[in-house]
Amino acid sequence: MRITVIGTGYVGLVVGACFAETGNDVVCADVDAAKIDGLRRNVLPIYEPGLEAYVARNQAAGRLTFTTDVPAAVASAEVIFIAVGTPPDEDGSADLKHVLAVAETIGRHATREIVVVTKSTVPVGTADKVAAAIRPLIAHPFHMCSNPEFLKEGAAVDDFMKPDRVVVGVASEFARDRMAELYSPFVRTGKPVIFMDIPSAEMTKYAANAMLATRISFMNEIANLCERVGANVDLVRKGIGSDARIGPAFLFPGPGYGGSCFPKDVKALVKTSHDAGAPMQVLVAVEEANERQKTRLFDKVRAALGGEVRGARVALWGLAFKANTDDMRESPALTLIEALLAAGATVVAHDPAAMHEAERRLGDRITYARTSYDAVAGADALVIVTEWNEYRFPDLARVKAALRRPVLVDGRNLYDPEKVRSLGFTYRSIGRGRE
Repeated sequence: MRITVIGTGYVGLVVGACFAETGNDVVCADVDAAKIDGLRRNVLPIYEPGLEAYVARNQAAGRLTFTTDVPAAVASAEVIFIAVGTPPDEDGSADLKHVLAVAETIGRHATREIVVVTKSTVPVGTADKVAAAIRPLIAHPFHMCSNPEFLKEGAAVDDFMKPDRVVVGVASEFARDRMAELYSPFVRTGKPVIFMDIPSAEMTKYAANAMLATRISFMNEIANLCERVGANVDLVRKGIGSDARIGPAFLFPGPGYGGSCFPKDVKALVKTSHDAGAPMQVLVAVEEANERQKTRLFDKVRAALGGEVRGARVALWGLAFKANTDDMRESPALTLIEALLAAGATVVAHDPAAMHEAERRLGDRITYARTSYDAVAGADALVIVTEWNEYRFPDLARVKAALRRPVLVDGRNLYDPEKVRSLGFTYRSIGRGRE
């Protein structure tokens, strides 16, 4: 099948490479010439495990091409995926100007009957707006479809190739048949393709992310309460996660959620619910709880240092909002860094993938360490911000010897408190009793 994906960000690039992997002819189009030039040389704008190999292999096979000629990419397509950005507007709503601009381009340059798929995360009603933008300009039949993505950063290729489910909103049998054919290689093991109406598909994406964000904020609030009453959140998590009605996923406390999806999608759903006259106060509380949680690491560092951080050198392990990505959007590390700098501390940081992104965002306001052990040399405290595997089993005796003061703030609960304290550390974690 001839597929065009418009937008080569996180979603568009994964979608294009994975569809090419199953034998489709895929064109990925973007107006960013520098990005397209890099992709043609197999230089990816994002870090995502496994994706570079897919891009290189399918370019070499001729199944995947990259172009800045968006009209030509539209003209060649049978199915067009819109995967451009939908950043939050000032009022929290999703900004659809890029999506609607693509819609107009599709209307002007389509050359046959096509399926137009919104892959970007968009509010309910967006497919209707896209159709309204295309309809007066197009000379051929077209069929709208909503196909929200459920890709976890750091595991996106596996999620796409082996999905839990595929959600597809359609309004015609033509679109349903094309999408069923397109996704058939990915659901051979029996995972469902769930067809539904388009508004329900659009809502499903937001509902899923809002639910996961709610679980995270709920467990962070439980962790904070555990500290006050002397309970251990690790045991509480196991106790409630074993309940089949709840399950164990997304119950790990930490410094708050970040990334490109949860913060933006919660804000957008809050705005949608308000505009619809059905305000979701639960999600307002989720968002407020997450913002509070992002300040917890600074509070713990300050307490562990005796109430004063001015002049302290603080080492951070982790800058990305989660492991296996270089994405720093809404990362708790940014909140911590700004608080430390404002309080007069200096910051030295290490991250396996996000160093270039950190330099782009922060410049020379912090110091960047070549290795995790370089980061702790001469520091007054070490803070674990991101749960990268290489931080899970460090040589803690070496870390203690390198630190000027043996202070360790574990924002991901990676270590055993008794073991760390037995080595002589002042140790703080999230929700493991009174500290």
